[in-house]
Amino acid sequence: MGFLTSFFAVWFYIATLILIGGVAYKIYTYATTPSPLKIPTMPAPLNSTGVALRLGTEVGLFASLFRSNKWIWLFGIIFHVALLLVILRHIRYFIDPVWTWVVLIQPFGKYAGFAMVVGLLGLLARRIIVERIRYISQPSDYLILILLLIIGASGLMTTFLAHTDVVQFKAFTLGLLTFNWQPLPIDRTLLVHLTAVNLLMMIFPFSKLIHAIGIFFSPTRNQVDNSREKRHLAPWAKAQFESTHPSPSPQTTN
Repeated sequence: MGFLTSFFAVWFYIATLILIGGVAYKIYTYATTPSPLKIPTMPAPLNSTGVALRLGTEVGLFASLFRSNKWIWLFGIIFHVALLLVILRHIRYFIDPVWTWVVLIQPFGKYAGFAMVVGLLGLLARRIIVERIRYISQPSDYLILILLLIIGASGLMTTFLAHTDVVQFKAFTLGLLTFNWQPLPIDRTLLVHLTAVNLLMMIFPFSKLIHAIGIFFSPTRNQVDNSREKRHLAPWAKAQFESTHPSPSPQTTN
């Protein structure tokens, strides 16, 4: 077993644990953070069905971004849709036999890599060109975009220029899942790609990328506008209210 195979195998396990553990901790933190006030962004839905529809359009279509800035929305939607297709295409490396729908999306995922890079370049240009965005941007914002660009560009190179032995690479990825390590193809472009992917997995829970999870817990998006019909009282506030008021407490909502 070569050094690079062992190194990347161990690194993959560590990155996966950090990703899963970090995301789980963030979800726990978001779910247990009190929301003492009703602060939905208007116009807000009046029932839970409206909340679900609002979150769906926000997550799937970036509705609020579309209303605020069309060209940023365009690059954003291009990048996210392309990234989804690329990720779904990569499922083939972790299953055997490959599911039919994964086979069918291979051509779309293959060329979605170009759209992913275009979207990232547009988002990077936004941070450089737009003054108000440049003013609030941190070095980490640029580094994340550059890391994603490295992933996209190196992935395209392994597909169209420096062709990687995908059969051997799939044997390596399947071996990771069964703890039966197989040799990793020694390809510089592939190693750069895997290095960037592992780094992204490790920083994901601690970066702004966690907005992919956090949006579902945003009180400005997930709250119903029913403050007139139903008093919003956090559990900790309810306990304090009951300790100071002997009369029946108002109805509590989460």
